[in-house]
Amino acid sequence: MGVLLLAAALAASLFLVVLGLPGLWLMVGAALMYDWLVPVSGIGMITLAVAAGLALVGEVLEFILATRYTAKYGGSSRAGWGAILGGIVGATMGLPIPLIGSVIGAFAGAFVGALALELTTVGATRGSATRVAWGALIGRVAAAGAKTGIGCAMAALLLVAALSG
Repeated sequence: MGVLLLAAALAASLFLVVLGLPGLWLMVGAALMYDWLVPVSGIGMITLAVAAGLALVGEVLEFILATRYTAKYGGSSRAGWGAILGGIVGATMGLPIPLIGSVIGAFAGAFVGALALELTTVGATRGSATRVAWGALIGRVAAAGAKTGIGCAMAALLLVAALSG
């Protein structure tokens, strides 16, 4: 029963990763709680440390991809921050579409945030700012894919460890 609850928590956390929310850290928290509540869980401190390391790698990778793609398309660091903050605001507000509204909101927010802050850069034109915003959107999609992949690896690692206990 406990492993099923852990699996459900990991699946819900993985969905939060797609929304741009801290789902990887919730996975670590769920595994920590499982390890604490189930005396012979099999997860252990080494597995928890590996999972926390993967979560940290996922966060750093998200930041790098978002800013690198924005810069690749000619954006300033201000536009990179706009993409990150816009993605968070977009995911939080979302669209009134069940389940996928926050995903669409996160992607749209990254685009709008990068566009808005790039337009405040001296010498930016609408055309160049739009190009930068597209780069930010591509970076957001790449970051979501990378973090989701890391989340799947974390879920597999934690479930295998929990089942081995």
